Amino acid sequence: MKALTANRLSDGDVVFWKSGQWVERFADAELWADDDPDAAEAEAAGRSQPTVVIDAYLIDLVESEGLWAPLSYRERIRALGPTNHLHHGKQAEGGAVVQALQHAHGAARSTGRVNLIKRK
Repeated sequence: MKALTANRLSDGDVVFWKSGQWVERFADAELWADDDPDAAEAEAAGRSQPTVVIDAYLIDLVESEGLWAPLSYRERIRALGPTNHLHHGKQAEGGAVVQALQHAHGAARSTGRVNLIKRK
């Protein structure tokens, strides 16, 4: 599975793609199968908004506690917020999705981020 992420230019917040618009919570993100061509179309649409977001790319997901979470540790941190304290950022909201993100395993880099780095 994959999800599309970026950083919003107005405040730097991490955002996720859902049905043609950016949302703030990973729990609300639209998910695609690895071979779904709609994912590439969404990535192209996200990249076509240079005044709204920067560095839109697809991230790889892994199943965690019956839900989906980013495979890479970096992307889990981005989805949860800062790691300095559990009461800061999006992780402070709690809930099943936050628990799944906190307990997910995997240290692999997201292929989308690797491809983004190679293109620069």
